Amino acid sequence: MKVKILSTSDVHGYIFPTNFSSKADYQPFGYLKAAQVIKSIKEDAADDEVIVYIENGDFLEGSPLSDYIYRTRKTKEYNQIFCKMTSLLDVDAAVLGNHEFDYGLAYIKETLKNKKYPIIGANIGGEKAQDIIDQPYQIIEKAGIKIAILGLTTQYVPHWEKAENIEGITFNSVLETARKYVPILKEKADVVVVAYHGGFEKDLDNGKPTERLTGENEGYALLSEIPGIDALVTGHQHRKIAKKVYGVPTTQPGCRAENVGQISIELDNNKKIINSHAELIDTSKRVVNQELESLLTDLKRDIENWLDIPVAKINGDMRIHDHLAARLHGHAYLDLINRIQMDVTGTDVAGSALFNNEVSGYDAQITVRDILNNYVYPNTLVVERISGADLRAALERCASFFELQPDGSICMTNSSSIPKAQLYNYDYYSGINYVFDLTKPVGKRVLSILYHNQVLKDTDKIDVAISQYRAVGGGEYPMFNITKSIRAYEDDMPKLIAKYLKKHKKIEAIQPNNLQIIK
Repeated sequence: MKVKILSTSDVHGYIFPTNFSSKADYQPFGYLKAAQVIKSIKEDAADDEVIVYIENGDFLEGSPLSDYIYRTRKTKEYNQIFCKMTSLLDVDAAVLGNHEFDYGLAYIKETLKNKKYPIIGANIGGEKAQDIIDQPYQIIEKAGIKIAILGLTTQYVPHWEKAENIEGITFNSVLETARKYVPILKEKADVVVVAYHGGFEKDLDNGKPTERLTGENEGYALLSEIPGIDALVTGHQHRKIAKKVYGVPTTQPGCRAENVGQISIELDNNKKIINSHAELIDTSKRVVNQELESLLTDLKRDIENWLDIPVAKINGDMRIHDHLAARLHGHAYLDLINRIQMDVTGTDVAGSALFNNEVSGYDAQITVRDILNNYVYPNTLVVERISGADLRAALERCASFFELQPDGSICMTNSSSIPKAQLYNYDYYSGINYVFDLTKPVGKRVLSILYHNQVLKDTDKIDVAISQYRAVGGGEYPMFNITKSIRAYEDDMPKLIAKYLKKHKKIEAIQPNNLQIIK
């Protein structure tokens, strides 16, 4: 007998093969393509093959489509599409990702109420856990083979998420939870699968740490410390992984359904594992699943019309032509985002990130499409009162993202993209003048900080507007802490940007000059 474990992870609401940059845009990814892969594998399965499909989290949030569905949830029921699609594909079990919580527990419960499969989460507890979690694990019996799936979600969620979004929920240790359940499941099933919305904290070949060991990612520890795991499905980091680690086949299929993970396990007549293999199935050249696509005709029409609503006009060039230059010298788009943050919060200093190199800035006519494609996260705003020393430490963290090459050129460090792209953790600030000397060692690169044309002292206090993710220290910014918060705002940034632009119909594109680089 052979067991095939299929998985999707970090789809992030990218159902169609498009990033919605235009009505004609077409991209080689999307859940409709992955659905066709899964459907074909199930239809082509041999008599001695058992197929299991796991949806591994971060499915509901992350795209213009998912943002539209959330914003229209009270007038339309498009959020039920998610359950209809996954149920048609006969999902065997699903795990919640960290971004599922961005919209709060009530939205998770409402959106997934009609599912035909269990949401599993062994390390999610608390008085409200039963609202969103059905059970800690799922045991499936097919063709006489018992397959146990243990669900785990990165325990680091409280370090990013707004407290009200996870009120009544606890995230317990992934390692301790697996240590408890894997032996139990080993007694109950022939094959034990761990479905973990989390990634790897160490190099899979040599075991050396690839990030700070915070507990956010513990895939390597799971495999090195917990015996009895027969297959590990991972996600969260958006990496493309298919290999054996400590003899255990493991997958991580990237993001936006660009791949389907597949783990194949062969058993003998005594139901003992004799062979296993991991691979990723590229979805880029696959056609979309027409059955699922037919469910989405009205949604596709409505979202495209909504995205093309005009909001404001730009005088000048606010397109991002060089992302490295925008990070090194600031950019009119980033300065506008910071100005919006300052306008909302009443502060005169703000920091924001150029999330990735797909952010394009604004055309002369700004539409809803432009707002959502450039600001892809539902971040809310927080004002923190910090010291000059705190701000200097934050800027040192920003300066650490650059690397000076022998020929005098500058590039982003490998750590900003390996093993996971983390460009969203570099912030550009408005409201201060500051200097990075890249000839200096990391940690000693900030030469000066001027605030109101005065040198900012370490003992000075300053109010800074930042995202809620950054305000809780997200992205390795321990100098920020929610205990330093003096104000917080409920509306997310895409909504605040749209509101500001509707009020200021004409925006001047002005290149800032407050960040100086010495190389």
